[in-house]
Amino acid sequence: MWSLAWPWMLLALPLPLLVRLLTPAIVGSQDAGLMVPSFRGFAVLSDRSEVEQLLNWRFWIAIVAWILLVIAAARPERIGDELDVPVSGRNLMLAVDLSGSMDAKDFELGSRRVDRLTATKAVAGDFIGRREGDRIGLILFGERAYLQVPLTLDRETVNTLLLEAFIGLAGEKTAIGDAITLAVKRIHDQGDEGGEQVLILLTDGANTAGEIDPLKAAELAQQIGLRIYTIGIGAEQMVVSSITGGMRRVNPSADLDEATLTQIAELTGGRYFRAKDTAGLQEIYRLLDEMEPVAEPEAGFRPVKSLYYLPLTGAFVLASFLALMNLLAGWRAARAGRLHLGAG
Repeated sequence: MWSLAWPWMLLALPLPLLVRLLTPAIVGSQDAGLMVPSFRGFAVLSDRSEVEQLLNWRFWIAIVAWILLVIAAARPERIGDELDVPVSGRNLMLAVDLSGSMDAKDFELGSRRVDRLTATKAVAGDFIGRREGDRIGLILFGERAYLQVPLTLDRETVNTLLLEAFIGLAGEKTAIGDAITLAVKRIHDQGDEGGEQVLILLTDGANTAGEIDPLKAAELAQQIGLRIYTIGIGAEQMVVSSITGGMRRVNPSADLDEATLTQIAELTGGRYFRAKDTAGLQEIYRLLDEMEPVAEPEAGFRPVKSLYYLPLTGAFVLASFLALMNLLAGWRAARAGRLHLGAG
């Protein structure tokens, strides 16, 4: 699509005509005269039709040059097709517990009973798919914490590597403090402390490994503005077979340290959630979508290329051509005059 950045400049098109109409004509003086012995030396001026044709030809070239100059002043530009612009979102780190206790089959997915990690993969995968525009990173932790995916806009890769994770990959114990510290370090290394920083930490236990105390790590997160949402996962009761062959109820989440998870969230301005089943976990991630909404898509961007130099170049070429023609005409007239005068 073509457009003019300053279309009001086209109002200058009739300016030469207005100058011609409003400026009084110059009255030539009749007092001076040139005495010559013969008119043969001025034969070049005798053909009035040729002179008028030449003036008319130059006049139209000058008109075209003026039109091009005015168009150049109006700044023509070409507007390209609309491009998709990545939405500027937040840095969102996911920290998922892979300790041995995540193998407890106290969740249901569809009509089958699954372990906690399988349910987490399904629900968190849907959550990741909805976070268009956010830079997402993935931390897997157990006895040690590992950065599985650095912050990226490639949500498909994050989801794929989450699905490939398995229980025990990072050890059997739980290093919550190390996972938080690793998230703090990665965001600090990115140099993005000024933007929105969010960590969603999911675990089913207490801090039983690692070098950093979880609350000390939370204080570091608070200093760089990292907001932490903690999720405690695991059912409150589960029916299992007893040694005697009967059935008994147990609490599979007895080791969950809800007090520490709550303190971590409150210290950093986040919130603690409790997921007792798959539906509850889905609701938690839906609430997270509301609390940390995806940025609205920006208006489509259209690249603009300025083309003023094209008519400006044309006007310059025509003006240069007219100037050259005037010089040649003057030189020829002067040369012809000298020849006729010499012959006379």
